[in-house]
Amino acid sequence: MESFMLTRFQMADLLLSLNGGGSRSPIQIVQEAWKKEHHDQVASGKALPAFLSTEWPLVLEKLIKGQGIKGVSLQEAAALGGRVEYSSLSITAMQNWVKRDFKPFFESPKAGKKYSLEQAALLFIVDDLKASLDFESIRKLFERLFRASADGSCCPLLGPIEFYRAYSSLFEEMDADGDQILDSGPEMVEDSGNGTLELRVREAAGRYVSRLNGLEELDKEMLGNMLLIAVFSVQAAYFHALTRRYCNATLFLN
Repeated sequence: MESFMLTRFQMADLLLSLNGGGSRSPIQIVQEAWKKEHHDQVASGKALPAFLSTEWPLVLEKLIKGQGIKGVSLQEAAALGGRVEYSSLSITAMQNWVKRDFKPFFESPKAGKKYSLEQAALLFIVDDLKASLDFESIRKLFERLFRASADGSCCPLLGPIEFYRAYSSLFEEMDADGDQILDSGPEMVEDSGNGTLELRVREAAGRYVSRLNGLEELDKEMLGNMLLIAVFSVQAAYFHALTRRYCNATLFLN
């Protein structure tokens, strides 16, 4: 069976739609992602066997059956996050995050007995950032990004889903050829006029935050830096996943 996978931006769009935002329904997003991945089979009339050979987690089967998803258990969040390309989510890790490492941000489930979709996005963000940062650094970034107060309320610069979608879209923008590696090299300098990858990502993040209303200039600068951190962390996650694959192959085959 083939596992159905999503890019981070597709997952962000799915979470946004499930949370009542966006212009497309959740099932439309999943259908479009699946058809894009199986373009040749769909074009040649072999969509049915391709679908039957695809393994779907139970949480996505709910969407296929027309059921809504207002919240997720940690097991469902792990199953959903496991469909994001080169992610490393596990139920054990997430239990540690919500009960210990990031407890202030997960004091209680926000969707009945389940975690909200915003909290699910927060778990996915932690998984990305830990590719390059320690937990203490991530906590300090979250305190500034989500600006939680002593009474439990918060006034975030961006909500978790918005932030996840923002840096996911920036990564795809900077990876135009879709090879999972941020585009760089002499040809990019000629096309954009920029000299370094860091500068190009900073400028892309700057363009994003410049479109946001109601933020002070210092907040925009901080948010732009956080987006850059997240984009480079996603890149680091890819290289970590690639390294693990080659290590496992070497140990298994030799």
